[in-house]
Parts: sequence; C-alpha cells; structure tokens
Amino acid sequence: MTCTPLDVRPVAEDQWDVVAWLWQLFRHDLATIVHGLPYADGRYQHAWLDPLPSPDAAGYLAWTPHPHGGESPVGFAIVAGLTEPRRHILAFWTSPVLRRSGLGTKLALDAIGRHDGPWSIAFQRDNVGAGAFWRRVATAAFGTEGVAWVEEARPVPGKPDLPPDHWIETVE
Repeated sequence: MTCTPLDVRPVAEDQWDVVAWLWQLFRHDLATIVHGLPYADGRYQHAWLDPLPSPDAAGYLAWTPHPHGGESPVGFAIVAGLTEPRRHILAFWTSPVLRRSGLGTKLALDAIGRHDGPWSIAFQRDNVGAGAFWRRVATAAFGTEGVAWVEEARPVPGKPDLPPDHWIETVE
C-alpha cells in the first residue's frame, strides 16, 4: 500500500484526548514486547503521557482523509527533551492498516525535522520491526551509520532481568 495523503500537525490543545486514545493502541502493540497487561481500569500504562502537554515535549498527529468523510488520526509522535541537551522520541505509533505505506517514515522525519540538536531514539531489542524502521529513519534523517549516528545496547534502568534496549544516537 502506498502512502495515502498525509498531514502532520502539532497536537492542538484540545487534541490531547485523541493522543490518549491512540496511546492505548501504542501500548497494546508494545504489550507483547514489554509483557504489559492493562491495569484494573482496562487501560495500559500511560504515565509518560500524563504530564503532557509540557514545555519539554511536543506532540504531532498524522491525519489522512477518512473513507467516510472528515479526517482520521493515523499516527502520533511525541518528541521529548526539548529543554534538555538531547531530543528523543518518547513515543511513536502508526495505524497498522497503513504500516509499510511510508506513513511512519514521513511522520518520523517530519517530527525529527522540526527540532534541531542532538538526537536519541530508543527501542526494545525484541522489537525487530522497530529496530529496522528506526535504523532506516536515522540514516534518512541524520546520515550514514557509524559517521552521523551510532547504535548501542544499554541495560534497562531498574530492570536487570530484561534484555537491554537499543539506542540510536547522533554523533556530535
């Protein structure tokens, strides 16, 4: 499937509820990787989302025309570290029906392109698809691996029983 028309816009003040709904889909997708279960209220972990909006983070929604009229939110990216030395992707999700269409790459490059500075992008070792995706995005956004960016495995803080996360970082 080729990328449908796509408009990436900053999350408006009244759209954080839309992100909260999509966040549940994001966490659902990650559940098999992080062995996550919903809490008693039926929702997945959302602690990272709760303090947003914030001066340290920016959210972006990807919109495409809905087949029955109007627009459909089909992805989101949250960039954090805006007040820190490094920017990083806090969370990223695209609608499964549009994956492999170019949507994710366009959304990621748009979000990264809005913020100068050194970058870090982390993903779980066992999330093979995410690893391949973020390596392609890093090359497109920053340049050649080993020159413009590097990847390394790091232990998950406070969770020695988990495999290390992988981190892509731009070279300063």
